Amino acid sequence: MTLNVDDSGPAELGGAAQRPDAGPAPDATLLDAYSRAVIAAARRVSPSVVNIEVRRRLTERERRRAPAGADDAFREIPAGSGSGFVFTPDGFVMTNSHVVHGAAGIEVTLTDGRRVAAQIVGDDAWTDVAVVRIDAPDLAAARLGDSHALQVGQLVVAIGSPFGFQTTVTAGVVSALGRSLRSQTGRLIDNLIQTDAALNPGNSGGPLVDSAGNVVGMNTAIVAPAQGICFAIAISTAQFVAARLIRDGRLAHGRIGVVAQNVPIPRRLVRHFGLAGQSGVLVAGIEPGSPAQTAGLRDGDVMVAAGGRDLPDVDALHRLLTEHPVGRPLPVSAIRRTQRLEFDVTPVEAEAAA
Repeated sequence: MTLNVDDSGPAELGGAAQRPDAGPAPDATLLDAYSRAVIAAARRVSPSVVNIEVRRRLTERERRRAPAGADDAFREIPAGSGSGFVFTPDGFVMTNSHVVHGAAGIEVTLTDGRRVAAQIVGDDAWTDVAVVRIDAPDLAAARLGDSHALQVGQLVVAIGSPFGFQTTVTAGVVSALGRSLRSQTGRLIDNLIQTDAALNPGNSGGPLVDSAGNVVGMNTAIVAPAQGICFAIAISTAQFVAARLIRDGRLAHGRIGVVAQNVPIPRRLVRHFGLAGQSGVLVAGIEPGSPAQTAGLRDGDVMVAAGGRDLPDVDALHRLLTEHPVGRPLPVSAIRRTQRLEFDVTPVEAEAAA
């Protein structure tokens, strides 16, 4: 913080006293504005945030060790908790797949204290997105924002139930965009938002919101040994997946075997190749023997179009691979240094999530 010193004249012995009519210091004004932004965002979104408690069935070994005569109620035990948020007035709740995957029972606690049972609508471990539904009146639905409009350094607020402390608010900034992270199950999740808003176990599935109270991400992961390195799924990805889960109950994924990142394209290349947009999808890594490697793609290539569509970002690639039939060649256009090359990449079906 900057110390503001009035050096307009000589100081009296003991230091110059502040004039009674002096206004607040500039730093105090900025901090008040920051506080007001966080308070307003939290007030807007908190009513839609829920705590999710999950139960699982006992394993065969656990059942054998259960007390003699134990009834069916003993067949399920607590299996952890997480967060979520209501995103439609009729009770659809978005959360992480790893929070509810394989649950035998789910109970949701609303901010007003109501506890209601929830049913899984669908979950997709590849993107770590799940949708559950509750039946309760007078639900407050969060307003979804635009994660494409996020900028590094922008204020964001995380709300959730870390360690069961419901509706906990933390604040920070967007540290980076377009991150990729390998989950505990080994799956690679692309297009993540990195933030330094503090997250802890139990925050998973809760909303990450901007200063206007719009949900721009869903908190999903932390780097355990580090401090201030936390990740959220971009709401553009989460919203697309949630819509498909509500419609079909599952999401079939094609894959081409690349580690993908959003990247800007230099203006001279945009003009030279007559590109419609100024961004593309960087091939940051290729799996050995994958369809991308077989087709001839290399690290450092920037995919700009596929299947006759522009590829401005990783979200567009994910959508295309979800919609394009597995096993059918997909024409991909990519820039390699100063050349524009064409490839036929044949997606394979992603292995079912465990």
